[in-house]
Amino acid sequence: MYQHTLSLYTKNVSISTNNILKKNISKRLFCLTTKKTDKNYLPLHTEKLYTIKQSTQFSTTSYLGFSGSNSLNIIRHEPDKSYVAIDHLHKRKNELFSELDTFPNRHLGPREHEIEKMLSVIGEDSVDDLIKKVIPNSIIHESDLHINDGGLGEQEMLTKLKNIANKNKIYRSFIGMGYNDTVTPNVILRNLLENPSWYTQYTPYQPEISQGRLESLLNFQTMVQDLTGLPIANSSLLDEGTAAGEALGLCISSSKFKTNLYFFADQNCHPQTLAVLKSRAEGLNTKIIVGDFTRFDFDKSNGNLVGALVSYPDTYGNINDYAAFSEKIHKTGGQLVVCADIMALAVLESPASFGADIAIGNTQRFGVSLGYGGPHAAYFATSDQHKRKIPGRIVGVSRDSKGRKAYRLALQTREQHIRREKATSNICTAQALLANIAAMYVVYHGPKGIKDIANRIHRLSAALAGILNYSGYEIKNKHFFDTLNVHIPNESSSEIINRAENSGINLRYIDNNHVGISLDETVTLEDLSNLAKVFNADFKWIDRSLDSIPADACESNYIPKNLFRKSEILTHPIFNKYHSETEMLRYLTHLQKQDLSLANSMIPLGSCTMKLNATAEMIPITWPEFAKIHPFAPKNQTPGYAQLISELEHDLAQITNMDGTSLQPNSGAQGELTGLKVIKKYQESTGQGHRNICLIPTSAHGTNPASAVIANLKVVTIKCTSNGYLDFDDLKAKAEKHAKHLSSVMITYPSTYGVFEERIEEMISIVHKNGGQVYIDGANLNAQIGFTSPGKIGADVCHLNLHKSLCIPHGGGGPGVGPICVKSHLVPFLPGHPLLGTVSDHDSKQSILPSASAPFGSAGILPITWAYIKLMGGAGLTKATETAILNANYMLKRLSKHYQTLYTNNNNYCAHEFIINLQQFSKSSGLSVVDISKRLQDYGIHPPTMSWPSQYGIMIEPTESESLQEIDKFCDAMIQIKKEIEEIENGHMPRDNNVLINSPHCMEDLLTDKWDHPYTRENAAYPLAILRKNKFWPTVSRVDDAFGDTNLVCSCPPLSDYE
Repeated sequence: MYQHTLSLYTKNVSISTNNILKKNISKRLFCLTTKKTDKNYLPLHTEKLYTIKQSTQFSTTSYLGFSGSNSLNIIRHEPDKSYVAIDHLHKRKNELFSELDTFPNRHLGPREHEIEKMLSVIGEDSVDDLIKKVIPNSIIHESDLHINDGGLGEQEMLTKLKNIANKNKIYRSFIGMGYNDTVTPNVILRNLLENPSWYTQYTPYQPEISQGRLESLLNFQTMVQDLTGLPIANSSLLDEGTAAGEALGLCISSSKFKTNLYFFADQNCHPQTLAVLKSRAEGLNTKIIVGDFTRFDFDKSNGNLVGALVSYPDTYGNINDYAAFSEKIHKTGGQLVVCADIMALAVLESPASFGADIAIGNTQRFGVSLGYGGPHAAYFATSDQHKRKIPGRIVGVSRDSKGRKAYRLALQTREQHIRREKATSNICTAQALLANIAAMYVVYHGPKGIKDIANRIHRLSAALAGILNYSGYEIKNKHFFDTLNVHIPNESSSEIINRAENSGINLRYIDNNHVGISLDETVTLEDLSNLAKVFNADFKWIDRSLDSIPADACESNYIPKNLFRKSEILTHPIFNKYHSETEMLRYLTHLQKQDLSLANSMIPLGSCTMKLNATAEMIPITWPEFAKIHPFAPKNQTPGYAQLISELEHDLAQITNMDGTSLQPNSGAQGELTGLKVIKKYQESTGQGHRNICLIPTSAHGTNPASAVIANLKVVTIKCTSNGYLDFDDLKAKAEKHAKHLSSVMITYPSTYGVFEERIEEMISIVHKNGGQVYIDGANLNAQIGFTSPGKIGADVCHLNLHKSLCIPHGGGGPGVGPICVKSHLVPFLPGHPLLGTVSDHDSKQSILPSASAPFGSAGILPITWAYIKLMGGAGLTKATETAILNANYMLKRLSKHYQTLYTNNNNYCAHEFIINLQQFSKSSGLSVVDISKRLQDYGIHPPTMSWPSQYGIMIEPTESESLQEIDKFCDAMIQIKKEIEEIENGHMPRDNNVLINSPHCMEDLLTDKWDHPYTRENAAYPLAILRKNKFWPTVSRVDDAFGDTNLVCSCPPLSDYE
């Protein structure tokens, strides 16, 4: 850290920090030395640390600096009072020996000499001048952002983070409860999880440059459909608890009943799943009844049953036959939701076999590390009748313009960005990267490998049951797959638990007389021996139990005979061909080459902030000290995570100028929902529970109104003016009209149109005056950090997208993290968790119910954001913001000469993103937004955000990480496309046969013998000379959206299509 070194000559001198160098150094540490040696002075050359505050008295002749230093430069002289000087030796020392692996220079794209060029194009003398004309002066922070000033070097950061990680204790975890240790095959670990060509992709809304991950996600869906026996599956959800909540929503939306609704949940579901389910039910006016499914009396229940949730196996390991229960559910008009262990389904009959309408669960044990609770890909499968209401994204099979098979995201009209407040789910980000890992795990192992793993787990569980039985312990669950509920006869469970912990083993505490043991694919015979020692059992008893241990689970006495899986699993060819590492590596590479990622070019998607995900930030997530920690491990084993989480919560609160943080929400949409629930809980605590109106601008992202409705709020829309600003008068009128019932307003800032609105503080004040709370959507935080903040403008709560502004990668559609930051009055209401007291000291009796299955959400990827903040420091983060604004306005100025731009501020500048209006070309040339966007793919560029928030526009966000060369490449492409449009407008090219209407052109199109277009193959493929050296090619022609939705196929196509 840079440190001024001062010397003082005088006696009784009063040092005022306002006079020292005119710098803000009031909180820095200084070293005081003296040469006097009596009781009034410090010993000779002894150093002591002082913190200079408002005024400090030193009654000695002293040196403030290095011990013994006497080379001084006087900078202030007041006769007869004091002399203050600066010793430049320390600064010189820092200059000579400073670390060279500083990060901001690596993270930011433009070089200093390029910035001068960009400013000349913009027409400003300095970046400071630009910022003053972009961000209203009234909302700019008075002081700098002081977070780890100067930033850490990359190696220094990794060393510090490794020291934190080493504080975690890696115990053998047999806790279970939906989280099991697993082995990620190295070929998948290195070539998928650690590969930026996989983890830096965006959601595959542009299918022509996304065929690789679309195929992989289709494999995921096919795997889920096969194992659950249900015909429709989505491509992942956030976690198991969220999936249960989504299942509840689907049961309600598809029910014939509309009032007096209730939903039954078996008491032996995982406690975290029940908690998230109850949280979701709060906003859906549906009562959750928790009880024993074997004793539930449907006739005596008061209300209309919409569905029921059971676990298979349940949280204590029981394997139950739900066939009779399923019949009863269906007779009442309800639907059966089964939460099924995905590995167990390799040997157990499918949920569909006994009447399940919906199957949900977690695919974590298919090769995804524990990660202290996430991220993990949940699955959701259902019957064909629900295909238009299923939450999340569905990959479907369609065709391209030449009739070739092509994949795409199907049935998008059911999603929140289309249906908004009419949507039944607010899901946007899911867990695509983790779903890809799970899918590849199954592809690599194949049906035999998966069944072998499942059988081995069951054999080990049977062996352990035998050892414990012969040693006098009772296994309470007669039937099990991998989990034993062990009765402790002669001592307390706590004694067993403590003895296990002393041996480096974690067991599940059930009650004072029972413990749970869940085994997984990593378990060895040595583990069984160690477990036997914990129970004071003789491991040799395993020999007596060998005869009762079947080679195949279908012969096991521990699985009900009628629930053995009799059908073959994973029969599709895709699961039966890539079983050597060579073939698997080539398959992964084959798919990777079909997808455009940040490893290929910029992805200038507005409102998505596709910035650098640095390697140094990514490295720690696979460290075992972070990756192999169970989310419910005792808190004395996780001090490293506690420190990382505490520091990150503090830093995020400082960045947003808030007072408290929750890292639990595992997506931006979940952050929205959580924030709104915190507001409602606070209002209820103050006797204002009747407040139920949420004001939302018409320009808001679709998740805003969807989240508000799920939080049981009534949405009232606020108009926007022709220049893209919120209509101040409309906001004021509606806030006053609904003052008695106004709960909140949701505002994105800068606006979704990419502008800092000057009257934002007035708007917030109006809402507060009328009794409402202010929620700031943090989607555009990348334009705020270091200059302003949600807290500065008056917000009560905000969410952040760590997968946007703070460098967690998008992963092709997840993972994401959407923490919320709140002001002090909302802190007590931040989300809790049923096991929070076990794993952490974070707890409050006023907390809302959890929004995620794990106490800290997707904790396994929090090291990425922690690393980014520490690497950049406050100054670096501020520099990133101004560079993002610089890059956007440079592009704005270049392109405004060729296109109509929308929604700039009064100085004709944008924030970090801007919109180009393409409406005029519909009349002049017959072209749509889609045509122009698809043509960008021929330039090797990912199109910007299409038709949002402006129906006829594209929204462009370059981020701070893109170089001037890459930015110019995009601008040159758009300028060249404008020339291509003019050829159509001038009649030189026909409207129905031109490079835009036929775009994109894949390589196969150009190699055909027949070419019936009025433009050359060269113009189609290489519209810019630079593309000859390096171009990313679309792998199919334009995909037919209508055909894909009309002829929905959402599982892997037949073998002939792969040949």
